[in-house]
Amino acid sequence: MTNADRTADRPTAPATGLAADLAPTGILRASVNLGNPVLAQGTPEDPSGITVDLAREIGARLGVPVELLCFDAARKSFEAMADGRADLCFLAVDPAREREVAFTAPYVVIEGVYVVPRDSALGSAADVDAAGVRIGVKRGSAYDLFLSRSLAHATVVRGDEGVDVFRSEGLEAGAGIRQPVTAYVRENPEVRMIEDRFMEIRQAVGTTTGRAPETVAFLRATVEELKTNGFVAEALRRAGQDPALLAPPAGPQGTAGTPA
Repeated sequence: MTNADRTADRPTAPATGLAADLAPTGILRASVNLGNPVLAQGTPEDPSGITVDLAREIGARLGVPVELLCFDAARKSFEAMADGRADLCFLAVDPAREREVAFTAPYVVIEGVYVVPRDSALGSAADVDAAGVRIGVKRGSAYDLFLSRSLAHATVVRGDEGVDVFRSEGLEAGAGIRQPVTAYVRENPEVRMIEDRFMEIRQAVGTTTGRAPETVAFLRATVEELKTNGFVAEALRRAGQDPALLAPPAGPQGTAGTPA
């Protein structure tokens, strides 16, 4: 579903060619993942959060209206980007996605953690990668991609939500984002969270790799500016999220780099 929003008058990008390249329809179509409550909240008809604020700010700088395409999972947001329905996406950097998405450096860094039964013998993230351990993951999520290529012994079980499949199938562990997993554990005393993370999830802005180098450079520079001028921290605060999730400054090229 979509939500069209005309941006306010703000400084625009220095060259109209950027808008023509990034928003060839005349509207910047941004895919938003409502399945990640740290990055987006609300409904498809009225979304909010850091990714919505970023999309509108980028549209304002380009001088074009913004259309928000809302999905309930990262894989659906990625698919919209890959098949040409979206011009802009907000996804975790991952090698499997970089074949089709040119990413900025991350604007937010969140953590992947495990939930386990309270009486489980598993005490650390490293312990979870053991023979006989089944881990519930959200299909197509950043942690699904990461665990699928990095686990040596444990196996991945995919579902609509990692915690849901962990619970419904009686698995040994479930994977998820720290903030919603923390809330789930608080409400379900029969489970506990393993405190140390199994990965950093580096959330970045992306567009298709076929865009002009100048367009990708514009996105990377814009994200860095919005990180340093307080925009990202304030957007997180406004959404009820911890401003400390703000990502550190990018490397010399302003690129996403290698996943942690």
